[in-house]
Amino acid sequence: MTLTTTHPAGRVLGEPVDRVDGHVKTTGAAQFSGDVPFPNLAHAALVHATATRARITRVDTEAASTLPGVHAVITHHNAPRMKPPPKPSVLNLPTLAAGTSVNYLNTDEVHWNGQPVAVVVADSLDIAREAARLVHVTYDELPAVVDFGQQEPNAVPQKAGALHEGTGKKGDAVAALEVAAVAVDLRFSTPMHHHNALEPHTTTASWHGGTLTVHDGTQNIDWTRRHLAQRFGIPVRAVRVVATFVGGAFGGKTNVWAGTVLAVVAAMVTGRPVRLALSREGVYRTVGGRTPSTQRVALGADSDGQLTSLIHTSVTQVGRVGGGPEQVVSQSRHLYDAANILVRQNQLTLDTVSNAVMRAPGEAIGSFALEAAMDELAHRLALDPIELRMRNEPDRDPLGGRLFARRGLREAYARGAARFRWADRTPEPGSMRDGRWLVGMGVASAYHPAWELPANLTMRLSANGDVLVRCAFHEMGMGSATAFAQVTAHALRVPLDSVLVEYGDSDLPAGPAAGGSAQTASVSRAILDAAARLKKNLTALAHRHDLSPTEAPGTILSRAGRCHLEVVVGADRGIGRLAGQLRFMTRFLLDRRRYVKAACGAQFCEVRVDRDTGEVRVTRWLGVFDIGTVVNAKTAAGQLRGGIVMGIGAALGEETLVDRGTGRIVNANLAEYHVPVHADIPRIDIECLGAPDPTMPLGVLGAGEVGIVGVAGAIANAVHHATGLRVRDLPITLDKLR
Repeated sequence: MTLTTTHPAGRVLGEPVDRVDGHVKTTGAAQFSGDVPFPNLAHAALVHATATRARITRVDTEAASTLPGVHAVITHHNAPRMKPPPKPSVLNLPTLAAGTSVNYLNTDEVHWNGQPVAVVVADSLDIAREAARLVHVTYDELPAVVDFGQQEPNAVPQKAGALHEGTGKKGDAVAALEVAAVAVDLRFSTPMHHHNALEPHTTTASWHGGTLTVHDGTQNIDWTRRHLAQRFGIPVRAVRVVATFVGGAFGGKTNVWAGTVLAVVAAMVTGRPVRLALSREGVYRTVGGRTPSTQRVALGADSDGQLTSLIHTSVTQVGRVGGGPEQVVSQSRHLYDAANILVRQNQLTLDTVSNAVMRAPGEAIGSFALEAAMDELAHRLALDPIELRMRNEPDRDPLGGRLFARRGLREAYARGAARFRWADRTPEPGSMRDGRWLVGMGVASAYHPAWELPANLTMRLSANGDVLVRCAFHEMGMGSATAFAQVTAHALRVPLDSVLVEYGDSDLPAGPAAGGSAQTASVSRAILDAAARLKKNLTALAHRHDLSPTEAPGTILSRAGRCHLEVVVGADRGIGRLAGQLRFMTRFLLDRRRYVKAACGAQFCEVRVDRDTGEVRVTRWLGVFDIGTVVNAKTAAGQLRGGIVMGIGAALGEETLVDRGTGRIVNANLAEYHVPVHADIPRIDIECLGAPDPTMPLGVLGAGEVGIVGVAGAIANAVHHATGLRVRDLPITLDKLR
């Protein structure tokens, strides 16, 4: 996709520039993966297992196969053979692509309730889904372990890895807790959550001889391309993945899940282009969500509120067929200067679909427990909750003593307290009322680590002054194409409307995954490197032709007789993809040993609770954030607001309900899984400090995930202030306030 924009000449970095794709999206011209036209297109639908662990003994496809308009019913009996997913290794990041380890339709084994056991291909989606309902599967059922609560005592310590930390310890937190002047020791729980992006997972696959083209709503183009090449035994260059527009993802489209693989299988079997669009239920059945958790937070302090002990432990789950660790205690390593600290994560393995990363994996739910516990400690100390946090604000990282590359948390709280009129809050719970409404105000800290991933791109300057940037990054609604046009215009000091950006296609230089709030920093580094190299080459060209290097870049090219000048940059350049990525990640991880790099912020909220019904309404919100350099004020604020909205949903309504006997999700729809709507959301004010982090590209720390962190904690704290009730199990529903 190629996009350009218009904006007055002059300063562009940080300006609230309108999205370059705004027109095509608002007019309906934008083509998502389910909109791309293909001649002779067929549609596919999945048949989901109704057993939890089993072997398939029979698949009755007769009724489905004879339905008019059906072209194929594909099962493990007739599916083409594929290579199984590779063993995951952080030394080769694309091996982490597989959502599960299951070799779909190449086995008679069922590993979770909802696993795809057949695919129907038909002339229309309606026919395919009707035929899928006619497929009958019988099973020989096997013992299964699915009850998270029952299995919690069997959790084992989560191992540390190159990309995540294990147990952390300083001093003797257990002993310090026992002798603390004031202490709290609380248990919290959070349920499973699902992403519910506006666009359900959709794949359109087409084979042309030995080459494969896939239009897929992915947030990881390069991984998807390499995974499909590996699974189908074809060269990487024979696979093209296009993801021009993605209708939201939030982590749920990081991995390659069953729908993508089976769309390719269906196209191979039928010899036609095939579109497989998951129903909303199909997303719940086949795509992982956020793990449930139980957490213990114990805090000890002296009479002045100085923390002497901080203990944060958690239990989460992974699937027996895959899933990754959830960094629940991540923020507890870095937020508070306790003399003694113990953080530990424990893990269960269940017969469920793999868990998946979901916006701020770990911190989103871990901050709820930590920040609610801090609020409870402040209450017992009769100390203002902000003051307690400021008394325990560290100068260095509490575990290990590393330097903070940048940390504006004190400033965020000071500015937020003044703007939110925190001084108007009376400290006693239940002391603020407005008619039948009990009014409460709460705060919480936000924290999310800053990441950087390898990125490759080309930058071409033409004699007419236009600049073309080509990189397979992702646009999922964040405004990435707009932001990178701004970064390019800033780096080259050219008008914004002279910059064109191509993205979303594996035929372009490989971009980073859109995850970990890392895409902006990662691509910005590549843009800055390319701009520096381009300017250096321009200067050399000017000197060779006795021209002034201060002339306009297009003028230099024109007078030198050149049509264009192009540079190529990236981790893969010159030494091969794997070696380049290893070198990049090694450098990045070594740098993390020197500095703690993170976005942070202060969340302020006001709630009103109906004294008779327990209904909770969030009525005011302010988030003040330190996200480093702000590339685009409008899109950054949109990202932060979006995170807060998701956090409000997690706090007050969202909960995936799982049958404790079968592991089957019982509310796999938006009628019973309650995401927030406009009526649930107040005005959300956003303020960014804007100071750059000197250790990150362009000073960017990332805005995509820090906005959700601390939201549930701030709401729980406000509810406690309004009612005197401390709800420690999400979501905060009215039955817990009666």
